[in-house]
Amino acid sequence: MVDVTDKAQTARKAKARGQVTMKSATLKLLAEGRMAKGNVLTAAKLAGILAAKKTGDLIPLCHPLGLTGVDIAFVIDRKNARVVIESQAQTVGQTGVEMEALTAVSVAALTIYDMCKAVDREMVIGDILLLEKSGGKSGAFVRKNAK
Repeated sequence: MVDVTDKAQTARKAKARGQVTMKSATLKLLAEGRMAKGNVLTAAKLAGILAAKKTGDLIPLCHPLGLTGVDIAFVIDRKNARVVIESQAQTVGQTGVEMEALTAVSVAALTIYDMCKAVDREMVIGDILLLEKSGGKSGAFVRKNAK
């Protein structure tokens, strides 16, 4: 693990995005709250937040962080039969929160898959990416042309 002892504590923020593409009929059931396992998006949001908090336990060389905020939002995109997931993580610390934001999106997507797989095993999890980050010595990053 990289030694961050001498790094200054600064406000850090990161945003990430991913998606789960599925059959239109599956998306309709999800949107109407008719999945047998319950409210998919509420469960996925909670799972993603919990995962962000556990990132240091999941990624071998990732520092454990005291997060000051994590949020996850979903967009139901009926035209493309997908759920778009966006997360934001923040802290005041010596290292960034990119991995926490990415982990939140990843586990939220896996939770959606788990809760919908009984009706659609052809779902695809994809396009998990960092949208932006701020804070720290390396400064800000904003992805250009993110779809």
